[in-house]
Amino acid sequence: MSSIRNIVILTGAGISAESGIDTFRGAGGLWENHRVEDVATPEAFARDPELVLRFYDARREAIQRVEPNRAHHALARLDAEWTGDLLIVTQNVDDLHERAGARRVLHMHGTHLSAWCTACDARHEWRGQLIDRPACPACGAVALRPDIVWFGEMPYRMEEIFGALVEADLFVSIGTSGAVYPTAGFVQEAAAYGACTLELNLEPSQGSHLFGESRLGPAGELVPTFVSELLDQDKA
Repeated sequence: MSSIRNIVILTGAGISAESGIDTFRGAGGLWENHRVEDVATPEAFARDPELVLRFYDARREAIQRVEPNRAHHALARLDAEWTGDLLIVTQNVDDLHERAGARRVLHMHGTHLSAWCTACDARHEWRGQLIDRPACPACGAVALRPDIVWFGEMPYRMEEIFGALVEADLFVSIGTSGAVYPTAGFVQEAAAYGACTLELNLEPSQGSHLFGESRLGPAGELVPTFVSELLDQDKA
């Protein structure tokens, strides 16, 4: 790995699950007996905005009660010490990467700490209760919703992500299912342009066979080891 300078890392629900955040698709992926599709789609928000807002207010509170785990801290170490290009693309809406100290983070599905005004397109840092239906600080419209990419919506900053994948020497996927596009195609995109590819996951994903190497186990164990190996080889 001594020739590696540009790294793209994709993180999914598996990395945050070890901090105690339930995954949408896992066994704990129901909320008050509602399907995810009932609280995480534009149609759900149009049909019952109070239900959707209560869901995200509760999720925001739950996220703030948990702490980054060893995997988050290892990636923050990589962020701090890696002298080449690094982009951590996360599918997670929590801020655990940032709380661990990482700065080169892109939230492709939005963040629980932001509200989006559908009237003027402004984004605002948000730590309070959206169920109160506050007015947008920018335009005054009562049109705020969670700044989250829902099912059926386009992930954020895709052009930037694909640009990084084209330039990557190494692509790493951590804690993802490998089942949902466009992220399921990232490994093929990176490999097509010559990147080494590595999967770190609790169990084989649907796309494990597409990676040059796959390591199985808890992210809290695999990621610190991988980061140490990478940084040691970089200094050699």
